[in-house]
Amino acid sequence: MHRQSVHKSTSMRPEPREEPANSALDDFDFAIIGVLEHNGRATNAEVGEAVGLSASAASRRIQALEASGAIRGYRAVVDDRLLGKSKTVYIRVTLERETADVLSKFEAAVRHCHDVVTCHLMAGQYDYMLVARVSGIDDYGRLHQKELSRLPGVTRLETSFALRDVLEGVKDRE
Repeated sequence: MHRQSVHKSTSMRPEPREEPANSALDDFDFAIIGVLEHNGRATNAEVGEAVGLSASAASRRIQALEASGAIRGYRAVVDDRLLGKSKTVYIRVTLERETADVLSKFEAAVRHCHDVVTCHLMAGQYDYMLVARVSGIDDYGRLHQKELSRLPGVTRLETSFALRDVLEGVKDRE
């Protein structure tokens, strides 16, 4: 996963865009979000320079975006390969029932599966799609036997291994 800092030559100045009528965000807000998605550690001065605002104006807008929930937080993007987790696994989950109680118990329990990096409630043939990062087949076997098959309400797990990661997570926007 590649990190790139905001450079003085990088311009994220707002361009006119069509937004939903009820959107409270303006072009500067979208530009600020773009800068922070690309570099969450950018300073207020760097963000302001990239979008054409002063550091103090950028700071006020960032605080407002955080307060509104448009920016939910900041985190490190970790390269799982360097941690020995080089295989991406897709797990389709079918539950016994789709009641609120069963869904709630499953979702609470899956949050504790360390190797599961994403979980999506799905429409269609499967109830959930999980993505996990493991070191190999044996590691997945452990995850399947000790964690996934014990999740509440699970009646079926169908697994696929990615052969190669082509595009993953954070994209460079050049």
